[in-house]
Amino acid sequence: MASSLRALRPALSTLSRASRTTALRQFSPAVTLNAGRQIRTFTDDVHNTPVFHLTEEENMLKEVVSKFSNDVILPKVRDMDEAETLDKSVLEGLFEQGLMGIEIEEEYGGSGMSFTAAIVAIEELARIDPSVSVLCDVHNTLVAQAFRKWGSKALKEKYLPRLATESCGSFCLSEPASGSDAFALQTKAVKKGDGYVLNGSKMWITNAMESEIFIIFANINPDAGYKGITAFVAEKNFPGFSIAKKEKKLGIRASSTCVLNFDDLYIPKENILGEEGQGYKYAIGILNEGRIGIGAQMTGLALGAWENAVKYCWNDRKQFGKLIGENQGLRFQIAQARLEIEAARALVYNAARTKAAGANFVMEAAMAKLYASQVAGKVSGQAVEWMGGMGFVREGLAEKFWRDSKIGAIYEGTSNIQLETISKILQKQYTN
Repeated sequence: MASSLRALRPALSTLSRASRTTALRQFSPAVTLNAGRQIRTFTDDVHNTPVFHLTEEENMLKEVVSKFSNDVILPKVRDMDEAETLDKSVLEGLFEQGLMGIEIEEEYGGSGMSFTAAIVAIEELARIDPSVSVLCDVHNTLVAQAFRKWGSKALKEKYLPRLATESCGSFCLSEPASGSDAFALQTKAVKKGDGYVLNGSKMWITNAMESEIFIIFANINPDAGYKGITAFVAEKNFPGFSIAKKEKKLGIRASSTCVLNFDDLYIPKENILGEEGQGYKYAIGILNEGRIGIGAQMTGLALGAWENAVKYCWNDRKQFGKLIGENQGLRFQIAQARLEIEAARALVYNAARTKAAGANFVMEAAMAKLYASQVAGKVSGQAVEWMGGMGFVREGLAEKFWRDSKIGAIYEGTSNIQLETISKILQKQYTN
């Protein structure tokens, strides 16, 4: 299949340089402290563009992803969900289209685009299949970003070209006893020779079946608590690495979620990502970015569920001699649902733009992820009801969108964790 995004790269390369110096180039935050309250101020020459304004580069990407999603993914969605397996041709297509290296620099084979561009792609994929969207999301916003931020020159040269063109990646933090309390992890790394030996297990690892490259968090100094946590890079073929179990799930079933075991897994010293003992900082930082990606997955899901249902209600389903979408009661529900989707999208895009501007975005990311997951659950549930029996059967996509939505309140920080994050920041701002 032709690589649309790669074919556009000469134009995108020029646009990338231009767009990075236009719409958002003069958005320069200044941080001041006033009575314990963090206040952001901005320069006077900020362009007054709508939050949903996309650069020409981002619009071109959106078109590429939409075409790929409808032409390649949509015909396989139901079969992949039933088989609980990602079709290999879909993964190959993601690489061919350049969607697995959106932010990776062109020198490493990536597309060299922005974080917001990645958010655009994640949202667009989720309108058709949230399972494919989360694979792309984790790979781009967690794994590739971690290498770009903290990888040594040698690690970048070794792994970024593979991540951009052929090898999927996984982010291995959660464990059986360490979910929301991620830093209670028990996987240990003991120094041996010129490297470390890891023993332990990980749970709920997204992309595990498809991945070849894994970022594993382990503790090199348990006495130091979370300050001993270090990030290591492993490959699937390393001795001592094994996939113990693939989970059977309620939703996003084509996305693999697995238990990993490490039995004397040897990691050479050069495969430490960043600095020893800094893994907890890396995990916190990258997960904040990842939450914006999950927010985009949820808004894309909500849009997909809404569009699927309203097309049926306004074109096909008739009761009492007229299309059910003509009834005021349903029209108002449809309008209200779209309003809430757009409000969630505004939070997601605001968080992405805030991050891109270099400002503190922790609260924005938490709000975006929290509200987008709430809206996705509500709207996808309503969509099933609007479609009646056709929404309830597994012949169409309505019930799948609803099942897929449930994970939004759980992974990359549960809803209660997001509320805790938001409330802590607000308390700090409003406490004398």
